[in-house]
Amino acid sequence: MILVLRSILFSILFNVGTFIMSLLIVLSAPFPFKIRLGIGGIWSNIMLFGLDKLCSLSHEIEGLDNIPDDPYIVMSKHQSTWETISFVNLFFPYVWILKKELMYLPIFGWALLMLKPIAINRKAGRKAVEQIIEQGQQRLDDGLSVVVFPEGTRVDPRKKVKFRIGGAILAENTRAKVIPVAHNAGEFWQRRKFLIFPGKIQVHIGEPIDTNGKTASEILAEVEAWMTEHMAIINERYDQTNPRKYVL
Repeated sequence: MILVLRSILFSILFNVGTFIMSLLIVLSAPFPFKIRLGIGGIWSNIMLFGLDKLCSLSHEIEGLDNIPDDPYIVMSKHQSTWETISFVNLFFPYVWILKKELMYLPIFGWALLMLKPIAINRKAGRKAVEQIIEQGQQRLDDGLSVVVFPEGTRVDPRKKVKFRIGGAILAENTRAKVIPVAHNAGEFWQRRKFLIFPGKIQVHIGEPIDTNGKTASEILAEVEAWMTEHMAIINERYDQTNPRKYVL
C-alpha cells in the first residue's frame, strides 16, 4: 500500500512538474537557447529529488570522468522514463534523437521542439538517416552533444533487441566520440508500469570510443559489445542484492 501511495505522489509531481516545465520553455521562446535548457535542468533536479524522497529510488554512477569536454554522441540503454529525466543534467548541454510524433503533443511537444531535437520519421528510411547526419553535425558544431537510444524504444530489463544504426552512422560521418552508457533503471521503474520500486539504479559510463577510421557497423558492434559486458556486471550486482525480484 505504501508503495502504491508513493508512486501516486510521484506521478502527481511528475505530471504537474512536466506541464509547468513545458509551459515555461514555450514562454521562454524570446530568450537564449540555454535558458530553455536550464529550465529543463531544474525540472530534472526536482524529479530526481522527488524519486529519492518519495520513492526511495536513487542512483549511483561509475565513469563520470569519462565524459569529455567537447561535444560527443551518447549511445545508451533505454529501459525507463528515468534516463530521460536524469540525462538532462548528466550530459548537459545536449539534444535527443527522437520520433517526430512527439512534436504533435500539445505544450509538451511544443516544448520539445524548442529544445532543438533531431525529430525523425522512423519510416522515412534513407531520408531519416540523412536528416540525422545533417542535423547531428549542426548540433555538434553548435557545442551540443547528441543522445541516441540505439534500441529505438524502451526495452524491458534483460531483453536484447537489434540495435539501430542511425547513431553509429552519425558518428562515422562526424567522427565525434561515442560515450556508451549502461544502466538498470528498468528494474525499478519499468516501461508502461505505474509502480516505482525503491533501490539504487546502477549507471556505467564508458570511456570515449574513438570513431576515426571506423565504419558505422564497427562502431555499433563496439558499443553493443561494451553494453553487453557492462549490463552483465550490473545485472549480477542487482541479483546479489535483490535475490527476490519484484513481479511487475
